[in-house]
Amino acid sequence: MVSDTPLKMTATSAEDLSKLSKVKEPNWPAVLFFIHIHLLSLYGIWCFVFEAKLLTVLFLVFLTLIPILGVTAGAHRLWAHRTYKASVELRIVLMLCQTMAGLGPIYDWVQNHRFHHAYFKTDSDPYDTTKGFFHAHLATRIRSISEYGTALKNSIDMSDLEEDSVVMFQKRFYWVLYGILFLLLPLNAPLEYWDETVLSTVFVIGFLRYALVLHGSWLLESGVCLWGLKEGEKYPPDSNTVFLLNRTFWPEYHYIYPHDYKSGEYGTYGSGCTTAFIRVFAALGYATNLSTLKSNTLQKALAEFAKTKRPLKECFEDAISKQTLEEDHFLLN
Repeated sequence: MVSDTPLKMTATSAEDLSKLSKVKEPNWPAVLFFIHIHLLSLYGIWCFVFEAKLLTVLFLVFLTLIPILGVTAGAHRLWAHRTYKASVELRIVLMLCQTMAGLGPIYDWVQNHRFHHAYFKTDSDPYDTTKGFFHAHLATRIRSISEYGTALKNSIDMSDLEEDSVVMFQKRFYWVLYGILFLLLPLNAPLEYWDETVLSTVFVIGFLRYALVLHGSWLLESGVCLWGLKEGEKYPPDSNTVFLLNRTFWPEYHYIYPHDYKSGEYGTYGSGCTTAFIRVFAALGYATNLSTLKSNTLQKALAEFAKTKRPLKECFEDAISKQTLEEDHFLLN
């Protein structure tokens, strides 16, 4: 199992790090890019409501859900946190789905996400959630990473992905796959097969689709601000947000033990399409070694934490090392 912590720095490298700048400059190309995507997607909403054909609407739903599944089940739970093992066939399918999201290579996405976990709730976190949802969700996307942050990110252990032929194939040929799966095929289908208009195709299947996938994927880092309870808050929360959002401690649990395949990206646990997807493919034999925390294991870890005051993460690791899972435990949930 791969650690979410960076490689240890030597005394010399630590001294070199202190000399690097921590300033994050605005990334103006990203600013202009995201402004255009969101403004053009507003017209896409108008086309979606008043002009687009039913098949285009259904195609939009498909092109939004499948790429997000590639991010959640693939880039996040499989490659970033190794919550399960996947056969070559399943890894290829998930790689293709992730490519359809247009978020860059799996390798780069995983490196950024592991970097986020390694420095969670610190100034070095590239998506610092302590500064609020807007900062974590959007502001960090339009600023360049600092020299200091780049050095820390490059210290993240990525050796497991470098040994994965599917990931490295995608990294090498990403822009070819991107052009085919993200641009050519999605934009050609409505025009070719059900005579959709050019405007609806470009603005609904092009810009609106990309905006939806972007925000759906960004929530993987910023969602803890929406669905996570803070220290001292109770469940259910004593506020009116209960009518809008179901806030729990599950998002925080993900940062304590990120290797649980049942941890939902959108504030849930043990439910949702991604968890169901993994269970189905586990039953078919394409997904194996599903990692999770049994209830009694969790209780033992918390009891050890209360008794010894050792770091909670250490208590979890000790309890997990003594845990025995049934071979078909995913079918018993």
